[in-house]
Amino acid sequence: MTFEQLRVFIAVAERLHVTQAASALHMTQSAASAAVQALENGLGTKLFNRVGRRIELTEAGRVFLPEARAVLKRLAQAEQTLAELDGLERGRLALWASQTISGYFLPRFIARFHEARPKIELSLVIDNTAGVARAVAAGDADIGFVEGDVEDPLLVRIDVGADQLVLVVGADHPFAAKRTVKPEDLTTLKWTLRERGSGTRQIFEDAVRAYGIDPDALDVTLELPSNEAVRSAVEAGAGATVISRLVAEAKLSTGHLAMLPLAFPERRFTALRHGDRSRSRVEAAFLDFVRADLVSI
Repeated sequence: MTFEQLRVFIAVAERLHVTQAASALHMTQSAASAAVQALENGLGTKLFNRVGRRIELTEAGRVFLPEARAVLKRLAQAEQTLAELDGLERGRLALWASQTISGYFLPRFIARFHEARPKIELSLVIDNTAGVARAVAAGDADIGFVEGDVEDPLLVRIDVGADQLVLVVGADHPFAAKRTVKPEDLTTLKWTLRERGSGTRQIFEDAVRAYGIDPDALDVTLELPSNEAVRSAVEAGAGATVISRLVAEAKLSTGHLAMLPLAFPERRFTALRHGDRSRSRVEAAFLDFVRADLVSI
């Protein structure tokens, strides 16, 4: 059994498709198939059933998958430990972030950190706030960045920035020219919103409740899975939304969106890390870099 065989097995098991796994690993299909076969021969058991043109995990494969993941995670931790003896010249950091942060806040810090420490490997996975919190709790992410509230006693929360939510409509919307908007007007609008579980949706609903309105009383006609999809739909006339000013700014400046005069709260950008896991030097360096860089922008 080799680490490369385990890496290929995990990739195939997650996709149930050898060609897609090989592409993700930047290797040929024949090499990926050979690695899986060698692993099966070494273990003396089949890990996949070949059903026509499809493959599926055997019972042995399903049992073996979490063990294989655990072995590779331990290997990554061992490599990280050795890297830390090398003055942060090498290392690896797994970042997860919610959509607003990953698209409009975090990239500049990743780019500057990479420029300062080019031999440290950074990876970024995008999910909603709930998904990022789960990844940190499970150990899949070294650091998570979210804009929603996370109530998990396992996680440490570190303030890293701020954002403003704004109420916007398309330029041709009847409310676009309004000079005053009252909280009760929210119930007369049609809404396009992010999915439940996103930080934007959570903070929007909390703000609506603070105005004395039940979020379930709102006429939500569309729920979309990305900030850009929400912004584009509203720009095209699909009602109103509340989104990050970072997301809306470009369209506000061109007049494609109109911001309505009703206040929504500032929200904090938060870094999450697992409280029971020791903080690596690479992780500490990245967080220190973000906090220090925020002072200068």
